[in-house]
Amino acid sequence: MPESTVSPFSGRTRANWIRLRTMILLRWFAIAGQLTAITVAQHWYGLQLELGLCYLAIGASVIANLVAIFVFPENKRLSEVENMLMVLFDLLQLSVLLFLTGGLHNPFALLMLGPVTISAAVLTLRSTVLLGSTAILMVSILSQFHLPLRTEAGLILEFPQLFVFGNWIALIIAIVFISAYSVRVTSEINSMSDALAATQMALAREQKLTDLGGVVAAAAHELGTPLATIKLASGELIEELADRPELREDAVLIREQADRCRDILRNMGRAGKDDLHMRQAPLMAVVEEAAEPHMARGKTVHFHHLENPKQQPDILRKPEIIHGLRNLIQNAVDFAELDVWIEAGWTETEVSLRIMDDGRGFPPHLLGRIGDPFMRRRPGNPERRLRPGYEGMGLGLFIAKTLLERSGAELRFANGRDPAVPSEGSHSDLGAIVEVTWARDRIDVKAVDQSRVLGENRPITA
Repeated sequence: MPESTVSPFSGRTRANWIRLRTMILLRWFAIAGQLTAITVAQHWYGLQLELGLCYLAIGASVIANLVAIFVFPENKRLSEVENMLMVLFDLLQLSVLLFLTGGLHNPFALLMLGPVTISAAVLTLRSTVLLGSTAILMVSILSQFHLPLRTEAGLILEFPQLFVFGNWIALIIAIVFISAYSVRVTSEINSMSDALAATQMALAREQKLTDLGGVVAAAAHELGTPLATIKLASGELIEELADRPELREDAVLIREQADRCRDILRNMGRAGKDDLHMRQAPLMAVVEEAAEPHMARGKTVHFHHLENPKQQPDILRKPEIIHGLRNLIQNAVDFAELDVWIEAGWTETEVSLRIMDDGRGFPPHLLGRIGDPFMRRRPGNPERRLRPGYEGMGLGLFIAKTLLERSGAELRFANGRDPAVPSEGSHSDLGAIVEVTWARDRIDVKAVDQSRVLGENRPITA
């Protein structure tokens, strides 16, 4: 993916998905809880609070909600900055309320974690750092400065100073830990969601191309007889109209256009036929079909089979298999120096492929994470110079791994040599190695479905 390209599922975009109405509803719940807590503390437990100032702080939230309701449309979705400002307002409002009700001596100080957790879950890292820093600053201020909680008898309710210090440390640690935890987990979930969406798009595209090629090829097959009849009839007319040149020219034109239609359909149908026999193919034929787009990119692709070719299994031409193998071959061609090798092998129980190149191999620090989506390379990594404009986010390998595993395959990634050692371009000096293995009963046509082996072609119906 080029560096200038912004993913449509980026964190900044996700922040724009939150509706203003959702934030307003959450704030109403907070307002109701604050009013309930103050009322119970005043009338049930007899605590002497600065009710005027407390209601003023709560009233600020009420006014903010009413302004948002009447000024903005009901279906408005907040931008990143608007979301951050709303959460920041709630954090400051809660801090003021805690200042008026005992600071860290108030057990509701734990609610300071709420705005930070929301920010870490839905906003960008920059907004989360800003809100987390503000929360830590407010907690630190509240540990030293606040209005005390007094009973009707004038007694001050407060924890021992050691407990206050412990609450302060605990809140700071909780703010940092929960923020980091939420950011990390949310990032993993979002990355996987984005990558799976990209996988579905890739599979849908491959399926559409496969279906389109099958329909066109079937059309070419069905139209072959009418076109041959037109050509035969026009040839007879050409002979019979030898003495009428003006009509003979029309007959010649008809034959030429029939030939042209035949050539067009033949070219469009090269992708394959919607034919029961063409929904399956020998293993190496499917591999060569997957590699075809990368055969003329300046690298030599070698095909080898390790077993008797007469015993080569016929496999299903599934779009996920073709697209997954194509992605692996593309990666090998991208990083190879001169050659790429594709070796196939099969036994009574397994079918395997090995895709190898003579490039630098996989980065050692990423070898255990290959197949994870959106892996960013370290700044200044020399591999970026080998592949300009490519950020190396691992999405292609993730798509390939996901699609092939969907077909029942197991993938293993390895290096044939130390990536720090320069390649000599020989088969014995391999770079990256990808091994794809299927249980034979998951991919062999005869094992999967006997009814697929033979059958009559059916005409296309509307």
